[in-house]
Amino acid sequence: MKTYFAESDFQLYLADVLDALDEIPAESVDVIFADPPYNLSNGGITCRSGRMVSVNKGEWDVSRGVETDYDFHKQWIVKCRKILKENGTIWISGTYHSIYACGFALQTSGYQIINDICWYKPNAPPNLSTKYFTASHETLLWARKSTKSRHKFNYNLMKSRDWNGDQLKIPGKQMRSVWSIPSPKPEEKTQGKHPTQKPIKLLSRVILSSSDVGDLILDPFTGSSTTGLVAVANGRRFIGIDNNSDFLDLSIRRYKEMKAASEVP
Repeated sequence: MKTYFAESDFQLYLADVLDALDEIPAESVDVIFADPPYNLSNGGITCRSGRMVSVNKGEWDVSRGVETDYDFHKQWIVKCRKILKENGTIWISGTYHSIYACGFALQTSGYQIINDICWYKPNAPPNLSTKYFTASHETLLWARKSTKSRHKFNYNLMKSRDWNGDQLKIPGKQMRSVWSIPSPKPEEKTQGKHPTQKPIKLLSRVILSSSDVGDLILDPFTGSSTTGLVAVANGRRFIGIDNNSDFLDLSIRRYKEMKAASEVP
């Protein structure tokens, strides 16, 4: 696996995810955040900036059928388990197109699901077809490596921190499993757009809840590397994998923008 970009604690690799995961040392990763293809590029429509547009995101997001899609998810999830430390955890995000396959693959691969998080999007686009409920959430699964694992959870931080902007979080009360976080803001896309980019606030909560300073975070479908930006900004180490060089170039631009902003006196 050839390094595409590396600087300090931020590393990117251009590779097929199944091949790349085989090259990562066993039990070396503390937390995995995975945002795999949702397999929803089916010729439908969606709303973007008030306009009707195609839902298609690219060939990489096209479904190959239920069995083939599940087989792919099972393969990368099994490989991720081998590289997780004994007390490591994995997060997987998705919609109904993919998350149930991922959840079943987790359960049949030896993991134990800890939580399913409902990420509610208060600024979700409207449903233009008027034939079904407006999609306004995604699901995040959080699982530990096995039933014997002693997973990390920064409970007091989740309870007491000021999670500014989450209308559902009651100050000083336990963090619940429904999170109100808007989709990425325009300022998070100044270096370009990724079709499934996650907001910094979402990844901040994921990483701060389940890891400590110095931990190694892996994103096997890194895209524009929001995971990596949040990891490095909070003192973690990061490895990102993607098979699309354009997405990795976007990741690099975002990383350099963040570093430049942090160095401004």
